Amino acid sequence: MKYLPFIFRNLFRKKTRTILTIGSIAVALFLFGLLVTIETALNAGVDVAGVDRLIVRNKISLIMPLPFSYQDRLRQIDHVSEATFASWFGAVYQEPKNFFPQFAIDTDTYRTVYPEFEIADDEWQAFLADRQGAVVGRVTADRFGWKVGDRIPLQGTFLSGTWEFNIRAIYDGSRAGDDESQFWFHAKYLEENRTWGKGMVGWYTVKIDDPDQAVTVTKAVDERFSNSAYETSTETEQAFAAGFAKQIGNIRMLIMSIGAVVLFTLLLVTGNTMAMAVRERVPELGVLKTLGFGDMTVLFLVLAESLVIATVGGALGVGLAKLFTLGGDPTGGMLPVFYLSTGEMLMGIGIAVFVGLAAGSIPALTAMNLRIVDALRRV
Repeated sequence: MKYLPFIFRNLFRKKTRTILTIGSIAVALFLFGLLVTIETALNAGVDVAGVDRLIVRNKISLIMPLPFSYQDRLRQIDHVSEATFASWFGAVYQEPKNFFPQFAIDTDTYRTVYPEFEIADDEWQAFLADRQGAVVGRVTADRFGWKVGDRIPLQGTFLSGTWEFNIRAIYDGSRAGDDESQFWFHAKYLEENRTWGKGMVGWYTVKIDDPDQAVTVTKAVDERFSNSAYETSTETEQAFAAGFAKQIGNIRMLIMSIGAVVLFTLLLVTGNTMAMAVRERVPELGVLKTLGFGDMTVLFLVLAESLVIATVGGALGVGLAKLFTLGGDPTGGMLPVFYLSTGEMLMGIGIAVFVGLAAGSIPALTAMNLRIVDALRRV
């Protein structure tokens, strides 16, 4: 602690250079924070997917439906404890840019299969009692300022017309990565009012009593409906979510590549700053050694300067990234799970500390090995 005033005094001898170096590190770590947040958002469905749930869809494509009669047949398969279904609706609110996921759900079973979505019991009962009732996620409700009791018109796309809904409940996710942007309504309301596709659903979600039996159940489901008019493709919920993430490319590899470039750039910037600082202070370092400061003390002083610059810049950048993510999804619905976790923040600061150590090591070693006679020769 006794060396802190000395370290900070040296840092601010060249205020502009120090501030610019800290700023460059902060910008780089801010970018890192955003990239990690985006990667988390795109893979949120994979990270929180239930290990005891399987997705059963049409073998041809997800957009092709399955018969409603499959629900009872799925329940008859060993280790299947429940089967629910949902259908994509795809409407918009007021204008095309106001998009969010809407599903017509089986109200009798959906909550059993997805217990992580928390809804007040009185609100859920009000939803069940209203054929035009709807349940909306907290993120979407906050986005449009909706509250329980509001009547919401949605404009259909492939199902034309204006569809009226009454907001009867707002749900919250019990985990940080849960999707709170969805809009649910009664499948019976959809069935009664659509002009085509009656008797069909989008996909089934099957809950199994033993996750270790997932492979067996997957095979049994697809075999049961093989050679039928509507063959199925069954996979774990995690694999299903991962398939969506892969459609936009290998995000993790992209993040790692950009991160490597950022790390290398930080090393150059911080290393250059410290090398210049040591070179400018060679005579002073000689004086310090003459006064009795040991080689390890000089090494510590130079390395500490590098660490302070990198850590302050890293903490500033990560902090700004966290503040940005607190504002919620900036895309208007495409990244509903948009948050920077504490672990990721610590990882960013850890990168900054590593950069400080790595960038300051060579200048610090140079200062440590500096001979007094060589240093004082420059006075």
